[in-house]
Amino acid sequence: MTTRTYGAQNMVSQLRKVMLRTPESAFYNADPARWHYTSRPDQAGALAEHAALCETLRKAGVEVIMHDAPLADHADAIFCFDPTIVTDYGAILLHMGKPLRVGEEAAIGASMQKNGIPILGTLSGDARAEGGDMIWLDNQTLAVGLGFRTNAAAVSQLKAMLEPKGVTVLSYDLPYYTGPEACLHLLSFISMVDHDMAVVHLPLMPTGFYQELKRRNMKLIEIPASEYDSMATNVLAIAPKVCLMLDCNPITARLLADAGCEVQTYRGNEISLKAEGGPTCLTRPLLRD
Repeated sequence: MTTRTYGAQNMVSQLRKVMLRTPESAFYNADPARWHYTSRPDQAGALAEHAALCETLRKAGVEVIMHDAPLADHADAIFCFDPTIVTDYGAILLHMGKPLRVGEEAAIGASMQKNGIPILGTLSGDARAEGGDMIWLDNQTLAVGLGFRTNAAAVSQLKAMLEPKGVTVLSYDLPYYTGPEACLHLLSFISMVDHDMAVVHLPLMPTGFYQELKRRNMKLIEIPASEYDSMATNVLAIAPKVCLMLDCNPITARLLADAGCEVQTYRGNEISLKAEGGPTCLTRPLLRD
Protein backbone atom coordinates (compact mmCIF):
# COMPACT_ATOMS: atom_id res chain seq x y z
CA MET A 1 0.00 0.00 0.00
CA THR A 2 1.38 3.41 -1.00
CA THR A 3 1.69 5.90 1.85
CA ARG A 4 0.05 9.24 1.07
CA THR A 5 2.41 12.20 0.99
CA TYR A 6 -0.24 14.92 0.54
CA GLY A 7 -3.97 15.42 0.94
CA ALA A 8 -5.95 17.44 3.47
CA GLN A 9 -9.65 17.02 2.74
CA ASN A 10 -10.70 17.75 6.31
CA MET A 11 -9.89 20.39 8.90
CA VAL A 12 -9.17 18.32 12.02
CA SER A 13 -7.46 14.95 11.50
CA GLN A 14 -3.87 14.65 12.73
CA LEU A 15 -1.81 17.26 10.90
CA ARG A 16 1.35 15.72 9.42
CA LYS A 17 2.70 18.34 7.01
CA VAL A 18 2.08 22.07 6.79
CA MET A 19 3.45 24.93 4.66
CA LEU A 20 4.34 28.35 6.08
CA ARG A 21 6.16 31.41 4.74
CA THR A 22 8.66 33.46 6.73
CA PRO A 23 7.78 37.18 7.00
CA GLU A 24 9.72 39.21 4.44
CA SER A 25 10.39 42.90 3.89
CA ALA A 26 7.11 43.20 1.95
CA PHE A 27 5.33 42.25 5.18
CA TYR A 28 7.15 44.28 7.80
CA ASN A 29 7.44 47.30 5.48
CA ALA A 30 3.78 47.09 4.45
CA ASP A 31 1.78 50.32 4.25
CA PRO A 32 -1.07 49.67 6.72
CA ALA A 33 -3.55 51.75 4.74
CA ARG A 34 -2.80 49.89 1.50
CA TRP A 35 -2.90 46.42 3.03
CA HIS A 36 -5.67 47.03 5.55
CA TYR A 37 -3.37 46.33 8.54
CA THR A 38 -3.96 47.98 11.90
CA SER A 39 -0.34 49.19 11.96
CA ARG A 40 3.05 48.36 10.44
CA PRO A 41 4.45 45.05 11.73
CA ASP A 42 7.76 45.14 13.60
CA GLN A 43 10.44 43.16 11.77
CA ALA A 44 12.21 41.59 14.75
CA GLY A 45 8.92 40.83 16.49
CA ALA A 46 7.36 39.30 13.38
CA LEU A 47 10.36 37.06 12.69
CA ALA A 48 10.51 35.91 16.32
CA GLU A 49 6.78 35.18 16.51
CA HIS A 50 6.80 33.26 13.24
CA ALA A 51 9.83 31.18 14.25
CA ALA A 52 8.12 30.34 17.55
CA LEU A 53 4.93 29.34 15.72
CA CYS A 54 6.91 26.99 13.47
CA GLU A 55 8.65 25.50 16.50
CA THR A 56 5.31 24.92 18.26
CA LEU A 57 4.10 22.98 15.23
CA ARG A 58 7.30 20.94 15.05
CA LYS A 59 7.04 20.06 18.74
CA ALA A 60 3.52 18.79 18.00
CA GLY A 61 5.03 16.37 15.48
CA VAL A 62 4.14 18.35 12.37
CA GLU A 63 6.60 18.58 9.48
CA VAL A 64 6.98 22.27 8.60
CA ILE A 65 7.77 23.03 4.96
CA MET A 66 8.68 26.56 3.98
CA HIS A 67 7.12 28.28 0.97
CA ASP A 68 10.15 30.13 -0.34
CA ALA A 69 9.28 30.88 -3.97
CA PRO A 70 10.13 34.50 -4.83
CA LEU A 71 7.32 37.04 -4.44
CA ALA A 72 7.91 40.77 -4.64
CA ASP A 73 5.61 43.29 -2.93
CA HIS A 74 3.17 40.69 -1.58
CA ALA A 75 2.76 41.51 2.10
CA ASP A 76 -0.09 39.02 2.54
CA ALA A 77 1.92 36.10 1.13
CA ILE A 78 2.67 35.14 4.75
CA PHE A 79 -0.90 33.86 4.85
CA CYS A 80 -0.30 30.59 3.01
CA PHE A 81 -3.81 29.24 3.47
CA ASP A 82 -5.50 31.44 0.89
CA PRO A 83 -3.97 30.89 -2.58
CA THR A 84 -4.72 27.16 -2.81
CA ILE A 85 -6.51 24.15 -1.40
CA VAL A 86 -4.90 20.72 -1.12
CA THR A 87 -7.04 17.74 -2.02
CA ASP A 88 -6.21 14.04 -1.95
CA TYR A 89 -5.56 14.38 -5.70
CA GLY A 90 -3.29 17.42 -5.65
CA ALA A 91 -3.49 21.16 -5.14
CA ILE A 92 -6.00 23.47 -6.75
CA LEU A 93 -4.55 26.92 -7.39
CA LEU A 94 -7.18 29.55 -6.72
CA HIS A 95 -7.45 33.09 -8.12
CA MET A 96 -7.25 35.64 -5.35
CA GLY A 97 -10.16 38.02 -4.93
CA LYS A 98 -7.94 40.69 -3.36
CA PRO A 99 -6.14 42.28 -6.34
CA LEU A 100 -2.98 42.96 -4.31
CA ARG A 101 -2.63 39.21 -3.72
CA VAL A 102 -2.84 38.06 -7.35
CA GLY A 103 0.41 36.27 -8.19
CA GLU A 104 0.60 34.33 -4.94
CA GLU A 105 -1.15 31.37 -6.55
CA ALA A 106 1.58 30.44 -9.04
CA ALA A 107 4.30 31.05 -6.44
CA ILE A 108 2.87 28.68 -3.85
CA GLY A 109 2.14 26.23 -6.65
CA ALA A 110 5.86 26.21 -7.45
CA SER A 111 6.69 25.54 -3.80
CA MET A 112 4.21 22.70 -3.70
CA GLN A 113 5.49 21.06 -6.86
CA LYS A 114 9.03 21.35 -5.50
CA ASN A 115 7.80 19.34 -2.51
CA GLY A 116 6.09 16.64 -4.55
CA ILE A 117 2.51 17.93 -4.57
CA PRO A 118 0.97 17.88 -8.06
CA ILE A 119 -1.39 20.55 -9.34
CA LEU A 120 -4.88 19.14 -9.87
CA GLY A 121 -6.26 22.30 -11.46
CA THR A 122 -6.19 26.09 -11.62
CA LEU A 123 -9.08 28.54 -11.52
CA SER A 124 -9.33 30.57 -14.70
CA GLY A 125 -11.24 33.37 -16.41
CA ASP A 126 -13.43 35.45 -14.14
CA ALA A 127 -13.35 32.94 -11.27
CA ARG A 128 -12.15 34.43 -7.99
CA ALA A 129 -11.66 32.47 -4.78
CA GLU A 130 -9.60 32.48 -1.60
CA GLY A 131 -8.95 29.54 0.70
CA GLY A 132 -10.31 31.45 3.67
CA ASP A 133 -13.75 31.06 2.11
CA MET A 134 -13.53 27.25 2.14
CA ILE A 135 -14.06 24.68 4.86
CA TRP A 136 -14.16 20.90 4.63
CA LEU A 137 -17.19 19.74 6.61
CA ASP A 138 -16.01 16.17 6.07
CA ASN A 139 -13.69 14.40 3.64
CA GLN A 140 -16.24 14.58 0.84
CA THR A 141 -17.95 17.93 1.47
CA LEU A 142 -16.45 21.36 0.79
CA ALA A 143 -18.44 24.42 1.88
CA VAL A 144 -17.65 27.72 0.12
CA GLY A 145 -18.58 31.25 1.16
CA LEU A 146 -19.64 33.66 -1.59
CA GLY A 147 -18.58 37.21 -0.83
CA PHE A 148 -16.18 39.91 -1.90
CA ARG A 149 -13.28 37.45 -2.31
CA THR A 150 -14.99 34.37 -3.81
CA ASN A 151 -17.60 34.27 -6.58
CA ALA A 152 -20.05 31.87 -8.21
CA ALA A 153 -17.78 31.29 -11.22
CA ALA A 154 -15.18 29.83 -8.86
CA VAL A 155 -17.76 27.53 -7.28
CA SER A 156 -18.71 26.26 -10.75
CA GLN A 157 -15.10 25.50 -11.61
CA LEU A 158 -14.46 23.84 -8.24
CA LYS A 159 -17.49 21.63 -8.78
CA ALA A 160 -16.20 20.63 -12.21
CA MET A 161 -12.86 19.61 -10.68
CA LEU A 162 -14.09 18.00 -7.45
CA GLU A 163 -17.45 16.41 -8.11
CA PRO A 164 -15.90 13.75 -10.43
CA LYS A 165 -13.72 12.89 -7.39
CA GLY A 166 -16.80 12.33 -5.24
CA VAL A 167 -16.70 15.69 -3.47
CA THR A 168 -19.88 17.71 -2.93
CA VAL A 169 -19.39 21.49 -3.09
CA LEU A 170 -21.88 23.63 -1.16
CA SER A 171 -22.03 27.42 -1.28
CA TYR A 172 -23.48 30.13 0.95
CA ASP A 173 -23.80 33.90 0.60
CA LEU A 174 -21.74 35.86 3.11
CA PRO A 175 -22.98 39.11 4.69
CA TYR A 176 -21.72 42.56 3.68
CA TYR A 177 -20.45 43.23 7.23
CA THR A 178 -17.75 45.93 6.98
CA GLY A 179 -17.60 46.05 3.20
CA PRO A 180 -15.37 45.11 0.27
CA GLU A 181 -12.10 46.62 1.53
CA ALA A 182 -12.13 44.50 4.69
CA CYS A 183 -11.84 40.75 4.67
CA LEU A 184 -14.79 38.67 5.79
CA HIS A 185 -14.06 35.08 4.87
CA LEU A 186 -16.20 32.06 5.67
CA LEU A 187 -13.46 31.08 8.11
CA SER A 188 -13.73 34.47 9.80
CA PHE A 189 -16.56 33.07 11.91
CA ILE A 190 -15.89 29.32 12.17
CA SER A 191 -13.09 26.85 12.82
CA MET A 192 -13.50 23.10 13.13
CA VAL A 193 -11.86 21.65 16.25
CA ASP A 194 -13.23 18.11 15.91
CA HIS A 195 -15.15 16.24 13.24
CA ASP A 196 -18.38 17.18 15.01
CA MET A 197 -17.36 20.37 16.85
CA ALA A 198 -16.65 23.94 15.76
CA VAL A 199 -15.89 27.26 17.40
CA VAL A 200 -18.18 29.92 15.90
CA HIS A 201 -19.40 33.52 15.90
CA LEU A 202 -23.05 33.05 15.01
CA PRO A 203 -24.09 36.65 14.17
CA LEU A 204 -22.13 36.51 10.90
CA MET A 205 -23.10 32.98 9.90
CA PRO A 206 -25.41 32.47 6.86
CA THR A 207 -28.66 30.84 7.92
CA GLY A 208 -28.36 28.01 5.41
CA PHE A 209 -24.85 27.21 6.58
CA TYR A 210 -25.99 27.19 10.22
CA GLN A 211 -28.82 24.83 9.29
CA GLU A 212 -26.36 22.49 7.54
CA LEU A 213 -24.17 22.39 10.65
CA LYS A 214 -27.17 21.61 12.84
CA ARG A 215 -28.29 18.91 10.40
CA ARG A 216 -24.89 17.32 10.92
CA ASN A 217 -25.35 17.54 14.72
CA MET A 218 -22.30 19.77 14.95
CA LYS A 219 -21.57 20.99 18.47
CA LEU A 220 -21.08 24.77 18.24
CA ILE A 221 -18.91 26.58 20.76
CA GLU A 222 -19.93 30.23 20.64
CA ILE A 223 -17.21 32.78 21.31
CA PRO A 224 -17.93 35.96 23.27
CA ALA A 225 -18.44 38.96 20.99
CA SER A 226 -15.65 40.73 22.89
CA GLU A 227 -13.11 38.28 21.46
CA TYR A 228 -14.23 38.33 17.83
CA ASP A 229 -11.92 41.16 16.72
CA SER A 230 -8.92 39.36 18.26
CA MET A 231 -9.75 36.33 16.09
CA ALA A 232 -11.02 33.89 18.71
CA THR A 233 -12.75 31.97 15.90
CA ASN A 234 -9.42 31.48 14.13
CA VAL A 235 -8.28 28.15 15.56
CA LEU A 236 -6.01 25.57 13.92
CA ALA A 237 -6.77 21.96 14.75
CA ILE A 238 -3.49 20.04 14.99
CA ALA A 239 -5.52 16.92 15.72
CA PRO A 240 -9.09 16.26 16.88
CA LYS A 241 -9.63 18.45 19.97
CA VAL A 242 -6.01 19.64 19.90
CA CYS A 243 -6.18 23.36 19.15
CA LEU A 244 -3.73 26.15 18.41
CA MET A 245 -4.99 29.71 18.85
CA LEU A 246 -3.84 33.23 19.66
CA ASP A 247 -2.89 33.83 23.30
CA CYS A 248 -5.22 36.83 23.72
CA ASN A 249 -8.61 35.07 23.88
CA PRO A 250 -8.81 33.51 27.35
CA ILE A 251 -12.60 33.12 27.46
CA THR A 252 -12.69 31.14 24.22
CA ALA A 253 -9.68 29.10 25.35
CA ARG A 254 -11.55 28.18 28.51
CA LEU A 255 -14.70 27.27 26.57
CA LEU A 256 -12.63 24.96 24.36
CA ALA A 257 -10.93 23.39 27.38
CA ASP A 258 -14.33 22.86 29.01
CA ALA A 259 -15.41 21.05 25.82
CA GLY A 260 -12.52 18.61 26.22
CA CYS A 261 -9.96 20.30 23.96
CA GLU A 262 -6.24 20.60 24.57
CA VAL A 263 -5.51 24.26 23.91
CA GLN A 264 -2.11 25.57 22.85
CA THR A 265 -1.50 29.26 22.22
CA TYR A 266 1.01 31.41 20.37
CA ARG A 267 1.92 35.08 20.49
CA GLY A 268 0.85 36.84 17.30
CA ASN A 269 0.92 40.56 18.00
CA GLU A 270 2.89 41.25 14.81
CA ILE A 271 2.10 38.35 12.44
CA SER A 272 -1.58 38.03 13.30
CA LEU A 273 -3.26 40.92 15.12
CA LYS A 274 -1.73 43.73 13.05
CA ALA A 275 -2.38 41.96 9.75
CA GLU A 276 -5.71 40.33 10.68
CA GLY A 277 -4.70 36.71 10.04
CA GLY A 278 -4.65 33.94 12.64
CA PRO A 279 -3.14 30.45 12.78
CA THR A 280 -5.37 28.97 10.08
CA CYS A 281 -4.41 31.83 7.74
CA LEU A 282 -0.68 31.43 8.39
CA THR A 283 -0.67 27.70 7.67
CA ARG A 284 -1.52 25.61 4.61
CA PRO A 285 -2.10 22.00 5.66
CA LEU A 286 -0.52 19.64 3.12
CA LEU A 287 -1.19 16.29 4.75
CA ARG A 288 -3.68 15.15 7.35
CA ASP A 289 -4.49 11.59 8.36
